Amino acid sequence: MAYWWRALPRAARRYPWPTNVLLYAGLFSAGDALQQWLRGGPADWRQTRRVATVAVTFQGNFNYLWLRLLERSLPGRAPRTVLAKVLCDQTVGGPIALSTFYVGMSILQGKDDVFLDLKQKFWNTYKSGLMYWPFVQLINFSLIPVHWRTAYTGLCGFLWATFLCFSQQCGDGTLKSVFIILRGKEAGADDRPPEK
Repeated sequence: MAYWWRALPRAARRYPWPTNVLLYAGLFSAGDALQQWLRGGPADWRQTRRVATVAVTFQGNFNYLWLRLLERSLPGRAPRTVLAKVLCDQTVGGPIALSTFYVGMSILQGKDDVFLDLKQKFWNTYKSGLMYWPFVQLINFSLIPVHWRTAYTGLCGFLWATFLCFSQQCGDGTLKSVFIILRGKEAGADDRPPEK
């Protein structure tokens, strides 16, 4: 196990694109598995495979290329530059990634209207993301080395993916819906009759 931890930084420097994309996809998929576990249902590995497919084919690659483009267009870590990158990320990158997630998942699930989830949940999810991603990206653009940025975003994306996959499965894209489900689950546990 220790070998992998030592090999990972070398791989990220030598093969940054595939290393970052695979880490991102693995963390995104783990977020889906976590939200399924939190909801208390049986594991749906087909759903997790769909999330992994969207993450590996688009999300991870887009994220990697987008972060590189931002760094080339706005190089450096000066406060004004970091704020410009965050603004660009939230107004361009975020909506693209969010839209392709909802549409991609709908395509893989074989839904008749692949834009329905996007139409119903985009704005709520986007507003929820504005409470999380700007802070993540401030740290990313000011402290994280360029070759680790996609992996860092994937790590933070693990929490986001948990929320996003929940929203895609049974939520409405608001943080409130997560708390209602979790609170209802706790209330349901209190209402159960004691075991004999």
